[in-house]
Amino acid sequence: MLCFKIIIVGDSNVGKSCLLLQFTDLRFKNTHDTTIGIGFGSREIRIMDQNVNLHIWDTAGQESFRSLTRSFYRGAIGGILVFDVTSRQSFQGLVQWYEKIQSYACDDIELIIVGNKTDLNEYRQVSQKEGMQFAKQYNFEYYETSAKSGLNVNKVFEYLAQKIVQKVNSGEIDICQENYGIQLKKQKEIYKLEDNKLDKQKQKNTCC
Repeated sequence: MLCFKIIIVGDSNVGKSCLLLQFTDLRFKNTHDTTIGIGFGSREIRIMDQNVNLHIWDTAGQESFRSLTRSFYRGAIGGILVFDVTSRQSFQGLVQWYEKIQSYACDDIELIIVGNKTDLNEYRQVSQKEGMQFAKQYNFEYYETSAKSGLNVNKVFEYLAQKIVQKVNSGEIDICQENYGIQLKKQKEIYKLEDNKLDKQKQKNTCC
């Protein structure tokens, strides 16, 4: 079975943890506590006739925790950049989150832009057109979601997983099956999941 590490990043209160919960547990929690540090969830899905286990890490959006999460960017092969369509500030913050991914994640990471909270459309501050234009600027796909209703939540993760599987099948990336690692050609660290914790082992090969 293929196993991919996916990270969800974005400012605080954009609904990252709610997206994770909706995808992994198929439920929405109205009174969701702010994530402190790192949240984690997983779900197995079927993509292109292959079983794929997504290990999803929800990085805290608060400025004070950004340094804590830097090590968790490494080893990720998929990333979801989330903003709140009712918050222009969170939309503007995407650039900084993208820069952090560029600095700390694998070069081959597959990214997608998500505008969340479409159930609050009457309070919208960022139009769908703006979101699409931003994504197009970076050559990413753009989805609008509602973690509350579940709108497009599965589609986001399924699209990301499909793009990664296509890379695996084409030989662009290799998978370190034994330790749930992602073997890329441009980093020299291997990450493995043990008891829901991320351990790093220096290796001479090109795993990360």
